[in-house]
Amino acid sequence: MGLGSHPHLSPTSSSNSKINCLMKGQKRICELIDLHQQQIPYAEAWSWQKEIVSQKKAMFEKEGDCTDTLIVLQHPPVYTLGTASSEDNFRFDMKNAPFDIYRTERGGQVTYHGPGQLVMYPIMNLRNYKMDLHWYLRTLEEVVIRVLSSTFSIQASRLHGLTGVWVGNKKVAAVGIRVSQWISYHGLALNVTTDLSPFSWIVPCGIRDRQVGSIKELLGEVESFTHSGAGTTVSHHPVVDDSALISITHKSLIQEFSQVFQLEYHSCAKEKKTKAYIDKATVEVIVGVAINVHKLIYLLLHNIFPSFIRQSLVEQ
Repeated sequence: MGLGSHPHLSPTSSSNSKINCLMKGQKRICELIDLHQQQIPYAEAWSWQKEIVSQKKAMFEKEGDCTDTLIVLQHPPVYTLGTASSEDNFRFDMKNAPFDIYRTERGGQVTYHGPGQLVMYPIMNLRNYKMDLHWYLRTLEEVVIRVLSSTFSIQASRLHGLTGVWVGNKKVAAVGIRVSQWISYHGLALNVTTDLSPFSWIVPCGIRDRQVGSIKELLGEVESFTHSGAGTTVSHHPVVDDSALISITHKSLIQEFSQVFQLEYHSCAKEKKTKAYIDKATVEVIVGVAINVHKLIYLLLHNIFPSFIRQSLVEQ
């Protein structure tokens, strides 16, 4: 798939120098924030996306182009609504919702995110590809179709008039995007080992006459793994560990995404974002340890040491 270019870039040596920094050979550089083994709260990941979009807009305004970014992660259980969503598609009382609910600016209806579902949030400058939202949606679907075919020998397809990726009557991947000044965000969600029961409490994507599926469900029992230099292929039919299925699917998604969009991954964004995510947790742990140490010292001074030692310590 060929790469386009922004039609309004000035062909000066300065501009060309800046653009070359965003390319590696014939491929564009894509910053990869890979948190696929972590469950990131939806609100936090949503905030990251909007922050990155703002940064890319500023970068484009200043330099005439910007890098692409791909975030890969899982979410704790959550329902999200798109701009076309209706609360009629909930099969429960909104006041007693089983999970958090977020109304977002992405296109589409209501969907569920949860553990075992791989979510990809591409934040891309579509000026460098095609300034065509239908093309972009179909291309995201193509990534999933290739993953299912090449890695699992599952023949998936699109359905006319419907967004997403389907295997028979079952939707295995939902796609919902937002584009602001031709910078895309939100993206796709692929059910790998997902518990599908929360989908029964909504009308997924507003479609009442079809079902939701997962890779695990479609594979059923798997009998062998075939490892090759090009990747890992799962063919039918021992029981596959959930974490192994997630790992295999993730590897294939990353590979197919880079091939379809002709990208070269750069890991520095992953390191920075992961470091920021870990640092927050680290601070919480340190504070917790400090509090516990303080409590321990208090107990030693006031409950264990003999009174004369306690007095001696006080005098010192």
